[in-house]
Amino acid sequence: MKKNNVSNEVVKADKVSVYFESREEDDLKSKAFKIFSKKENKKEKIKWALQDISFEGVEGEILGIIGSNGAGKTTLSKVISKIITEDSGSMEVKGNVTALFSFGMGFNPELTGRENVYLNGMMLGISKSEIESYIEEIHDFSDLESFFDQRMKYYSSGMKARLGFSVASHLQPEILILDEALNTGDRQFSKKAAQKMQELVKQAKMVIIVTHSLKYAEANCDRLVWLEKGKVKKTGDPSTLIKEYQENTTKPKPKKKKILQLDKTAEKEKGEEVIKANNVGVSFNLDKKKFWALSNLDLTVYEGEIVGVIGHNGAGKSTLCKVLTHIYSPDQGEIFINGQTSSLLGYGTGFNPQLTGEDNIFLNAMLLGIPKKVVQEKYDEIIEFSGIGRAVEKPVKEYSSGMKSRLGFSIAAVLKPDIFIIDEALSTGDIEFQQKASERIQELIESAKAVIIVSHNLNFVEKVCTRTLWMEKGQVIMDGPSEEVVKHYSESV
Repeated sequence: MKKNNVSNEVVKADKVSVYFESREEDDLKSKAFKIFSKKENKKEKIKWALQDISFEGVEGEILGIIGSNGAGKTTLSKVISKIITEDSGSMEVKGNVTALFSFGMGFNPELTGRENVYLNGMMLGISKSEIESYIEEIHDFSDLESFFDQRMKYYSSGMKARLGFSVASHLQPEILILDEALNTGDRQFSKKAAQKMQELVKQAKMVIIVTHSLKYAEANCDRLVWLEKGKVKKTGDPSTLIKEYQENTTKPKPKKKKILQLDKTAEKEKGEEVIKANNVGVSFNLDKKKFWALSNLDLTVYEGEIVGVIGHNGAGKSTLCKVLTHIYSPDQGEIFINGQTSSLLGYGTGFNPQLTGEDNIFLNAMLLGIPKKVVQEKYDEIIEFSGIGRAVEKPVKEYSSGMKSRLGFSIAAVLKPDIFIIDEALSTGDIEFQQKASERIQELIESAKAVIIVSHNLNFVEKVCTRTLWMEKGQVIMDGPSEEVVKHYSESV
């Protein structure tokens, strides 16, 4: 971790508070879903997202912001970025802010990666000629190769993260804010990004990182701000603060019999074939040439397995998930799926941002073909498991990425699918929810036929998955026990 002796204040928050209140009118879609779900339109009191926040950020430092989902991290980032104006107190920022809020935000999926670089640069007030002087450097740093000139709707979440960081870090930011922007980046790119941030603080004023990855925060931040329920609980040295944070978030809760832990999944006897892929290939036209996102892929998944899928960004992991959920059809080969698939392809995917969390529960269930009666019976369990409480009555557009992740997982997990596919959907979950989710995944295998998890969190994959696939360039290059595959993958990185 870099040590910093500079004391010039760049960001100074003095008793900053922000509140939200419910709107009196809903849009037509929301009204329609309220009629469908027969839920009351309850009036909501004012909720303070931030209360009396005071801290300072100094020139030359990398400042980390940590805290559980809903703690106010994203709201604070938006106040610093001037996207949201504080309702009381003052936020003083000396410099131009470049912010990257989760992967892909601000990108136009119909434009190419190159075109989106120009679009983002111009939105930041940077001239076209200046962007042109950096464009190839951004291209090289992103490692997107020929995908750089393809429409972003073909990008995986990790590819969007890589391009977003490459743009934000190269266009001479004074203050760079990364809000969960590197959660879906692979280990190799994360190291590259960390080196780039160290370079940035020598040239720029400071970098602010919002993250759930405590290991990443400890390795790369000079100082941390710990938020809890909209307030600053503590600021200080990363190692000391993280230790206290972990003790606080993993301590036994009242009326709980045990501490939630990331225990190793017990293997069970394999059942019948649930998924069978024979010579499957999926292609896209890149630079007037065919690019095979999946190539000659053979795969068999058996009932009772929790299968992890790992690999670098662009390895074909998300494409495989979309084939399994019938979003893509193979261009060659065939695939057999014995059961109904329920998928969580990135956090918040499938949510309508204008509708409330409540409405989206019923909407997602309808898309999964689950009867309204079943959803009504499970509704309270979904809310309780997600832990978002009264926020379920808010429009999803007001949710943090972590809240979307928690609600999406809770809907799919509580409704007990046949085959449950999770593609980076837990990358923004806080420690406690990841532990809770791992327990539920392990329980699901008793009722579901199989669970498939795509993740860059190797510890999570090693502990929760009974088997792991390592993918590179659209093919499975290693398939076996999770500990063995993760070990070889880590050594390769």
